[in-house]
Amino acid sequence: MSVPRYLFIVLVLISALALSARAESDSRLAELLRPAIESHAGTVSVAVKHLKTGAEFAHRGDDPMPTASLIKFPAMVTAYQLAADGKVDLTAAIEVKEQDKVPGSGILTQHFSAGTRLSLRDAIRLMIVYSDNTATNLVIDQIGLPATSDLMTKWNYPHTRLHSKVYRGDTSIAPERSKQFGLGSTTANEMIRLLAKLDSKELVSVEASEKMYDHLLACDDKPRLAKFLPKETKVALKTGSVSASRTVAGIIESPSGHIAVCVLTSNNKDQRWADDNAAVLLSAEIARIVYQHFNQQDEAVAEAPQKELVPGASGELVEALQRTLNKRFSSSKLSIDGDFGPSTKQVVTAYQRSQNLPPTGVVSAETWKALGPLVMADEETPVDPEAINKEVLPIQPADPIVGPPFVTANAWAIGDAKTGRILWNDKGDERRDFASTTKTMTAWLILREATSDPKLLDETITFSSSADRTPGSTSGLKTGEKVTVRELLYGLMLPSGNDAATALAEFAGPRFAPEGDSADTAKPMARFVAEMNRAAKDLGMKQTHYANPHGLPDNNHLSTANDQVLLAAKVMQNEPFRNYVQTRQHAVKVQGPGGYTRNVVWKNTNKLLEIAGYSGLKTGTTDAAGSCLISVGKHRDEELIVVVLGSSSNESRYVDTRNLFRWGWLQRGHRD
Repeated sequence: MSVPRYLFIVLVLISALALSARAESDSRLAELLRPAIESHAGTVSVAVKHLKTGAEFAHRGDDPMPTASLIKFPAMVTAYQLAADGKVDLTAAIEVKEQDKVPGSGILTQHFSAGTRLSLRDAIRLMIVYSDNTATNLVIDQIGLPATSDLMTKWNYPHTRLHSKVYRGDTSIAPERSKQFGLGSTTANEMIRLLAKLDSKELVSVEASEKMYDHLLACDDKPRLAKFLPKETKVALKTGSVSASRTVAGIIESPSGHIAVCVLTSNNKDQRWADDNAAVLLSAEIARIVYQHFNQQDEAVAEAPQKELVPGASGELVEALQRTLNKRFSSSKLSIDGDFGPSTKQVVTAYQRSQNLPPTGVVSAETWKALGPLVMADEETPVDPEAINKEVLPIQPADPIVGPPFVTANAWAIGDAKTGRILWNDKGDERRDFASTTKTMTAWLILREATSDPKLLDETITFSSSADRTPGSTSGLKTGEKVTVRELLYGLMLPSGNDAATALAEFAGPRFAPEGDSADTAKPMARFVAEMNRAAKDLGMKQTHYANPHGLPDNNHLSTANDQVLLAAKVMQNEPFRNYVQTRQHAVKVQGPGGYTRNVVWKNTNKLLEIAGYSGLKTGTTDAAGSCLISVGKHRDEELIVVVLGSSSNESRYVDTRNLFRWGWLQRGHRD
């Protein structure tokens, strides 16, 4: 049966539109991922594919890279294929001998005696779940060392190779490759293809694919991809770690469909064995970006918060409820487990009766009000906002005016605080990342609007899910919690809350004109950023372009030390702004969905405020920008502004700044 010509044309048009939309999606994903990739100190290969839509991204995706223990995933596939071919028996018992034991990751070597017997299937499980090196060598003995490379080559994965047994370099079947790649090698694209076949249950067989997927789901190194994802997100993955290489490949189960992700790194500058290792965090950050990209929601709309806390709920709010009941209700001795089970319901009901409330067992606004401010996990002592805001903190003596300006900063500038005129600089016109010093402009726009509309500061902001999910430094507020603009500015400028920057931009964005006529530029966030750039232009900041309100890395988010001096001179003329940036700590009571309240304390990240003579202004730190600081200092009756961008560490930026102030005062003839 032939297809009518008009229907054929419609199908072609639909296909073309789908390809265009996918290309746009892929292009946007590249824009989001490249800043994180390019800021990493090491060699990075990345591949991503949305397994439902086919949208994909790759950076050096075909470059062979070391796998470390990631090669255990192809080894598992090989074992299951050989089992399907009748060449090995997954139920066959293997005896663990003393000479089989090798060091490194896993549990067999440390916790099991020689003579222990386990099945090949169980050895595979240990190899994947705990990355057990001894179990891996037992599996390799059963399938044969060349088998993994042979099968991968046969299946057209030519760079996916297993070279030797773990911690047994003398067994290498490819000595030159072992020298170059270590235990094994692969490419990011080959890993994505292998994961895609696993997800579609085409790897060996349907049953084998399901068994292998279950092994990956149980892998205990979840944070490598899941660290910044919603808590309930399932991730099937395998990781690898040696000093200079950190690797991961896995499938993220997201609402829009499964997403395959592979991040391979080598030649890493950061070789620490720590949870905050730069390559480990890079993998988690890529997973976060990918997850959010493929599961976008309207930036300005908060997820519908739960109005009542009901039995069956779980999470941080339930923990806070349990902790508060234990503190304020003598009959409560709940375990702080975050699960609203029968025991918690029983105590809630008893508490409600004690307060003459309906004994429903459901925590509604009346119950939250009776409980008072929630007791949070990090409260060593109860928080009293009034007392915190009245506390007078100690001040160290002012800096002496002696010594040369030895600095680690990549660029710096010193300017007159009244006029913004640049007095001295080094690379002051060099465009650079400038991290959270961005928030100077964010706060300025809000306070500028408040000069003509004072009621703006008392308007209430309800924290959106997109604000809550903003990574990096945080104000600690949660989706659905409410706070005034006046208070949230403290959350922006003191702890440098990226989430607060997002919330304020979403709130104020509709007040400003869009830039361009696309749908994206009409969104509140885009409108706010457009106004940031208009304000920069009006102030004469010729080398500055903003891409966001918080300062997270973006290739189009750049400024100079000289431009930041100009901005600082302008904003410090605003008395409310000056008060915000001089505040060392501030506490506030926030209201949550359903009626609960809790107290939050924000402490200023600017350590110069501990020293007499300094009055602000803003810190900033990212891997791309280094450590940054904009400061205002006064000696006699003269104020100077010092900007340092790209200092070697957070502590170094303070030393750099103090040296530059000291040197600047000397140049101005201040000899006392």
